[in-house]
Amino acid sequence: MAPDDRTAIRVTAHDGRSLCAAEWGDPAGVPVFQLHGTPGGRLNRHPDPARYAEAGARVITYDRPGYGRSDRHPGRTVADVVPDVQAIADALGIERFAVTGGSGGGPHCLAVAARMPDRVLRARCVVGVAPYGADGLDFFAGMDPLNVREFGWALAGEDALVPELARELAEMAARVADDPSKALGDDWELDEADRAVMARADVGRVMRETTAELARGGPYGWVDDDLAFTRPWGFDLAEIRVPVEVRYGARDVLVPAAHGAWLGRHVPGARVVVENGQGHLADPDRVIELLEWLVRGDP
Repeated sequence: MAPDDRTAIRVTAHDGRSLCAAEWGDPAGVPVFQLHGTPGGRLNRHPDPARYAEAGARVITYDRPGYGRSDRHPGRTVADVVPDVQAIADALGIERFAVTGGSGGGPHCLAVAARMPDRVLRARCVVGVAPYGADGLDFFAGMDPLNVREFGWALAGEDALVPELARELAEMAARVADDPSKALGDDWELDEADRAVMARADVGRVMRETTAELARGGPYGWVDDDLAFTRPWGFDLAEIRVPVEVRYGARDVLVPAAHGAWLGRHVPGARVVVENGQGHLADPDRVIELLEWLVRGDP
């Protein structure tokens, strides 16, 4: 491990790849791995990381392979997140931790919960994607047409997906440089709750930093995430034995509520929380409230 600073900590994965992590909040707090969405990176965090310290949390983020400053891992499955999280935890001297993941980070969070039961205290999957082709789920029902199109590229294979996401990333970077609230553009049918979060100036500052790192790393983390979501995940939800909360927004059009409901039914013993007034994005003002359970567990 060779830390440059607390936002660029270098860790060597079990197979020699380089991973880049970051820490936020209280260094003496309860460790919480926060796994970013798709696309995303280690700079995805609350606009005021001091709020993490208020909650007693030591938040660890990292660039999944192919994003930002982490080396690509071609052909990775969702379950391949597990040895990477283990390597980072070991390098940082962390034995036990909570884990949370949002959107594309949701399946990865569940993989860590399933495969690291001796180290995971509790896990929260937020607006997480359900497995493609899962019995009892219409994967695309209620999903924004632009997201349906993206999954279509993934199903067509890497050769079809790479040029499309390279173009999407370049267009996103240009929009965000001009106006971070336009990260997704105007053609998405987002709920007003999501638009309100994206319009915040503090969220915009984080979006600019995160998108700059995305553009720096290129499209391959995004590519490999999308491919992994359309293939077998490499683990079974039935393996999970640690406490899990499945939380999702009733008005989400990026990962429709049906995905959260399906996960809630299939994660053993999951506590399910439906945010009726929320879409895909969490309200940043609720960060301490949402960390409470991850940090302290049930009263």
